Amino acid sequence: MTSVLDSLTRKPDRAGDRAMLDELLDEVMVGTLSTVVDGLPWSVPMLFGRDGDDILLHGSTGAGALRHVADGAPVTFTVYSMDGIVVADNLFDHSANYRSAVVRGVPDRVDDARSVLELLSDKLIPGRVAEVRDMTAKEVAATLAMRLPIVDGQWIVKARRGGPSSPSDAWTGVVPVRTVYGAPVTYTGETPPESVQALAESGGTPLVG
Repeated sequence: MTSVLDSLTRKPDRAGDRAMLDELLDEVMVGTLSTVVDGLPWSVPMLFGRDGDDILLHGSTGAGALRHVADGAPVTFTVYSMDGIVVADNLFDHSANYRSAVVRGVPDRVDDARSVLELLSDKLIPGRVAEVRDMTAKEVAATLAMRLPIVDGQWIVKARRGGPSSPSDAWTGVVPVRTVYGAPVTYTGETPPESVQALAESGGTPLVG
């Protein structure tokens, strides 16, 4: 089922469905949370994770703007993945292959911050939660956790794929863009844990045409 904030009036063929939204949210690691604080726009990039029909967010209880959001302020959350640079034979038709999404709503404060941090951590480094010490009560108390519901009619996802839009006899094409993981850089200890080694060996996100 496709559900959007507003119908796409320009390039409506780029609109995506819920499956595309979930795929993008599961792949991308950073999004931008935006709201209005004291009459002024406020945006901050944040690590996030998806848990079913919710986007998981967290931050410090000392952050006033986040407390404002957790107390019921409406927000938008945006994510973006650049998948390729589209090279045309003229500057006007140069473009980018991408996927983007905007989710709008009111986050719910989560009492169990520990569970949210565990879900987020396992998205970033699968298996890491089982390798670390338990959180202290002080650490839990300092963490503000929220769930932003993905509600029908309150999100939009779109994508561009393929080559340049105008025909040409000159060379045109796409330069793929992807995120890759490098070798771990050690600061303390000797051997990286199993979860970190597995992440580094996984390569990164797949190419999207």
